[in-house]
Amino acid sequence: MNMFDLRVPFFVPLWRRVAVAAVCLGWAVFELVTGAPFWAILFGALGATAVWQFFLTGWPGQDRLERDDV
Repeated sequence: MNMFDLRVPFFVPLWRRVAVAAVCLGWAVFELVTGAPFWAILFGALGATAVWQFFLTGWPGQDRLERDDV
């Protein structure tokens, strides 16, 4: 199990996963523009972790949904 396991029922709706990833990455850009590189790196890492777990490694049950479409 991962220390930051984001695969919880709260994130089942796609819009929540997109919102969390977008807010984290957007805030990282904001912090970078305002001259706070520490916070930019921190929020960028959070956003990258969210993107990785939400969209790149597959969501639980996603393979089942893809099989049902066939």
